[in-house]
Amino acid sequence: MADKSTNNIELKVLVDKGSNKVIFIEPDNDFVDVLFSFMTIPMGTIIRLASKHSDPMVIGCMNNLYESVENIDEQEFRFPKFKDMLLRPANAADFLCNCLKLKLDNAEPRSYFMCSKLCKFLSYNYGTYCPCSYSSTTYGLSSSTMVEKKRLSVASVFVKRRTGFIVADDLQVIPPSASTDSVLFTKLGVVDVHATEELAINIGTAEICNLLLSCLVSKTPLTETLLNPEQEPKLRSTILNQGILNEYQMSGDSMDDEEGKISLNLVVSKSKKMVCYAEVGEDFVNLLYSFLTLPLGFIVKNMKDCSLKGCINHLYKTILDLDGQYMISNHHKEMLVNPKLVPAFCYQNSLIGIEETSYYYEGCKLITDSSSEFNKLKVLGSEDVNAQGFLKGPASFVVTDTLIVRPMSRIFELHVLKDLNVPVTDIENQIVHVGKKEALHLLLASFLCDSALTNTFFGDIKKPKQEQRWIGYTY
Repeated sequence: MADKSTNNIELKVLVDKGSNKVIFIEPDNDFVDVLFSFMTIPMGTIIRLASKHSDPMVIGCMNNLYESVENIDEQEFRFPKFKDMLLRPANAADFLCNCLKLKLDNAEPRSYFMCSKLCKFLSYNYGTYCPCSYSSTTYGLSSSTMVEKKRLSVASVFVKRRTGFIVADDLQVIPPSASTDSVLFTKLGVVDVHATEELAINIGTAEICNLLLSCLVSKTPLTETLLNPEQEPKLRSTILNQGILNEYQMSGDSMDDEEGKISLNLVVSKSKKMVCYAEVGEDFVNLLYSFLTLPLGFIVKNMKDCSLKGCINHLYKTILDLDGQYMISNHHKEMLVNPKLVPAFCYQNSLIGIEETSYYYEGCKLITDSSSEFNKLKVLGSEDVNAQGFLKGPASFVVTDTLIVRPMSRIFELHVLKDLNVPVTDIENQIVHVGKKEALHLLLASFLCDSALTNTFFGDIKKPKQEQRWIGYTY
């Protein structure tokens, strides 16, 4: 485990000696804060962390989306910075996550600058031209202080100090008043106290990263992370265990309101009842790429009653049901159960329905929660992505069922058909439209399984196809 000389957290672990499994742990609040912070992490960051494993984790189709961004020519983006925004997406709660004792992401803290006139504009870049100026002078912007950014020696990040939580192997976080000891121990599987032993285990960033990845695919992530430290999580598996939605819409169905929807041409195998690939414009690819900027908590929130191989939904439900007396504030809880996007780092036309966070200037400090809209700041440059998306247009792309994205190429389309063993005589075209319902369905399918287009537009999502792993072609 982590060396005691390094920055780490010590856990008191109760283990069942017979099965060699964690029954529960008694952590301090530093660990609970880190655990809760999982909900704020963007999917692009999780994919990047997972790629560092010798056997990289496969998260539905998200890996393919991430690799497609890596492989696409920078010239396809409206600004070069947009590619990096997708590969290293910003966390809207980073000013708090930077205060965690163990940080998963080593990204540099974001800087904030305001005009010397203290007008209602905010920038992430020093020397940005402020709209309040009536001359051609570029005003120097002075650094502002985030009120939440300073870590106090007696303060926590999300939960109040000295609460006394225990955490079960499936990441249910139980406050001290949850039940009587006897009921609690029985619920957690403590039958014979003589069959248990207490361990003190130190963990560092590597173990926290493994815990995050394990909870996506395992019901016992603490056991796998703490008691089997030499083994990387067995992550090469589809997360989906049961379907998300069973409604779908193909051409010919009633389309009462097509305004604002995205059109795409599906190339479908008639015999296999599956989508082989789609021919799309940049608007659909903007939607797909925006999935990488979404925080994990937003996706889990929308999974409803899915039956998952992992237990990340247990952690989310714990936070959702947790009495507010254990949180630093209602705003801190809201940041976890309804995480938002960073202004100027998101694509608002994504049909997904996620909001941007807001910044306010009060008492010479920059904050994210205020009762007064008068002090709300406008982030300069936010219109760059919000209105038009990441990619230049007009442009045409091919998107496979597994969400590999390539610029339009008939040769690539033939490679896809060949790989799927679908003859050209077996395909037909179907025009579909993506609105809010389809966009959300597509998001969940891209996270949960490896046939996102089929499960969104064509197939019965309760019966997912077997995994299809294939190597994309780069031209």
